[in-house]
Amino acid sequence: MFRKLAIVVGLTLLVAGGGTYYSFDIPEQAQVTDAVQGKQYSIHCLDAKPKAAIDRNGMLQVTVWNIYKQQRDTWQAALETFSADSDLVLIQEAKLSESFRHYLAQSPWQVTMANAFAFLDTPAGVMNLSRHQAAQTCAYLAVEPWLRIPKSALLARFPLTNGQQLTVVNLHGINFAWGLDEYRAQFDALSEQLEQAKGPVLLAGDFNTWREERMAVVARFIEELGLHEVTLDKDLRTRVLGWPLDHLFYRGLLLEQAEAPGTDASDHHPIIARFRLLESEAAKQ
Repeated sequence: MFRKLAIVVGLTLLVAGGGTYYSFDIPEQAQVTDAVQGKQYSIHCLDAKPKAAIDRNGMLQVTVWNIYKQQRDTWQAALETFSADSDLVLIQEAKLSESFRHYLAQSPWQVTMANAFAFLDTPAGVMNLSRHQAAQTCAYLAVEPWLRIPKSALLARFPLTNGQQLTVVNLHGINFAWGLDEYRAQFDALSEQLEQAKGPVLLAGDFNTWREERMAVVARFIEELGLHEVTLDKDLRTRVLGWPLDHLFYRGLLLEQAEAPGTDASDHHPIIARFRLLESEAAKQ
């Protein structure tokens, strides 16, 4: 089910008594789909029976990128470059336009998407691209307190060749809120699932950590979960007021190399990291 939300834009016109109204379709509940060529969404979770592990011989490469709704013409070339050697690509601000649908249909990726909203009948939200299916993928929504437009997250579980299960969270953080209650609640909604994860964990996305207090919320969250932030050899992450917006945290994996290269294909630069699996008996829980 969807509800309509009218957003007024253009402050000058609004004060003058005018204004432009845009209609957004907002899902009543979190939705997730792997049928991105259609418009039907399942509610909450998808379960599957993966045919293979997500890693390759104990190696796992991950790309994290806010793709800026593919607004720049070079998005496809950049995505192909950044994801060329990746097993998992975690995208924020994915817009399911016809051009993106066509790209996905021609690609080898397994695709799941958490629909945050639909604008002019075009869904948008976070998206996972993976070499192989996840065993389970669940969607989460967190509503922006001012705009009332949701941000979405995906929690997915993938089998690994060492017999463990990798838990992955792809999150787009609430942005338009000065207070911290809604921002903190977005992370708290995922805490139980991550605390119960028995294998390695990845937590990544555009967290909108544009001030110190927001970064403190994230810092406490990852400390409680025993997560570590990747060390970047090159760090060109997009920053606001000096604070990076995009992050990749991990647990139960060995970080081999990570960087955040620059690009003009989005207003965000990606994070690309390569991990190695630990032996099952030595893996940190």
